[in-house]
Amino acid sequence: MGTPVTHSTAEVREILEGACAQRELLILETPYLRFQSAFLQLDADALHARITMGAEEAQFGLRSGDLRLRFPSATRFLEGRTRLLGFGLVEGRRSLRLSIPSALKDEDQRRAYRVERVGRVEVSYSTPRFELRTANLANLSTTGARLHAPERLDQAFKSGDTMAVTIPLGPDLRINTPAVVRWVEGRMLGLEFTPPLQDRLLADLSRWVFLKREEERDRLAGSGASPLQPRMEGRGGDLALVTSEESLQARLEDLLQGIAPLRRLPPTVAALKEALCAPPALLLFHVSSLGLDERKRLRILAETLAGRMPFLLLGTGLEAAPLLELATELKAVSGYVLGERPGPFFPRLIQGILRRQEAP
Repeated sequence: MGTPVTHSTAEVREILEGACAQRELLILETPYLRFQSAFLQLDADALHARITMGAEEAQFGLRSGDLRLRFPSATRFLEGRTRLLGFGLVEGRRSLRLSIPSALKDEDQRRAYRVERVGRVEVSYSTPRFELRTANLANLSTTGARLHAPERLDQAFKSGDTMAVTIPLGPDLRINTPAVVRWVEGRMLGLEFTPPLQDRLLADLSRWVFLKREEERDRLAGSGASPLQPRMEGRGGDLALVTSEESLQARLEDLLQGIAPLRRLPPTVAALKEALCAPPALLLFHVSSLGLDERKRLRILAETLAGRMPFLLLGTGLEAAPLLELATELKAVSGYVLGERPGPFFPRLIQGILRRQEAP
């Protein structure tokens, strides 16, 4: 995940308490889905976060064996493992109860992450001769920036010069700070905020950079350039539903229209072995009962795959909790109970799984 920050319980709690005090932005992420939330409160045994998703997303999306939280903290972006414990109450409103990470790590090896896609931002700055000029913002981090001017800068600045700079990032975020020139080349100039940004301004800029970084992660994932998982050679782009119920296939085709073709396989070992010759991107095992015989049958089918094909347990007429427990036991990528009126979460879940499987 990155460079260790702390494994100390006291230090982890101190960092999380600071994030709760600021109601800091929080990203909750599984291998397939991402949710934006915010810190609320730290108890002795749990971390509370704001609920920003529907009940379906919380029930099936966050109950993952690989749930992580990410958040900005001064000049760092920290990440830790967590799990959904259930729901709580903070200031009279329902909250997510999450386990407290045993450790936090810095996601980025660099001193501070630089945002390259900053958009069009006009920066004002002063020269050593107290002239006021403007330039375009080329990149930005919590510790400094790079400017691109319409004229050559190497005749006006040298390394070590001091300057004042104003960077308007939005109606609620405007950086006015002294800075030191660290390098200058032609029309480009690199500067460091000196003294370093502090308090509210640093927190606001850190959050802005963090969100830009999340946008870049989404962009790379959407283009297939995110190194999430090695591509499995020979896999097709369709889905396979393992069930004896033809009506379920028609129902899923309506829900997943435009996402991927769906074929149906009989729930037999022979059918699965044949499917391994031209494996789909994802198998959906239909589960209509959680009795001992059904569990045994599913275990045999899962063992037939021998880890060569990802699968999801798709329940009908079941309770969510025992299905999710079985999904964990069988090492399924997820479990989901298809209700009478499923919302948009199920197609989103399938898209997230397919994106992960297809990443190079």
